[in-house]
Amino acid sequence: ALAATLLRSANDACLALAEHVAGDKARFVKLMNRRAAALGLTRTHFTNPCGHDEPGHLASARDLAVLAETAMAQPVFAKLVATVELRVSTLEGRHFDLVNRNELVGRYAGAIGIKSGFTPRAGKCLVALARRDGASVLLVLLNAPDRWWGAVAALDRAFAEAGTPY
Repeated sequence: ALAATLLRSANDACLALAEHVAGDKARFVKLMNRRAAALGLTRTHFTNPCGHDEPGHLASARDLAVLAETAMAQPVFAKLVATVELRVSTLEGRHFDLVNRNELVGRYAGAIGIKSGFTPRAGKCLVALARRDGASVLLVLLNAPDRWWGAVAALDRAFAEAGTPY
């Protein structure tokens, strides 16, 4: 379920994880908000586990960057978000091929994650991490209509400034 949530943005898998961890969606959201507070995410408040548009559900670009850095410190998370394609199997023997919706992973030199998303209110969003020659660039784009080209341009500029162009 974690792979489906991270690679495919599968909301059914997201809800299943929330229920598995906390028993129900509301309790999981309380855990999310408690963790956000502990991380100092002062401009983040969750009302659902999947990031759907709802009154009061919000996150700033800075807070998403902090959350991304925290998540990438977890090896299972880091490995999954860097995966281009993954075959998963159910206990019943059914197989599903998951392709990462982050268009940078596997296509942009040094891209190692993290997550793309879309809601009508937030628009097209992307939290991306790329590494080249010891330099790391973490990029957060919110309401970015041309997020893929915008991300490539921003990452290319950042690596050029760091002296590590492709």
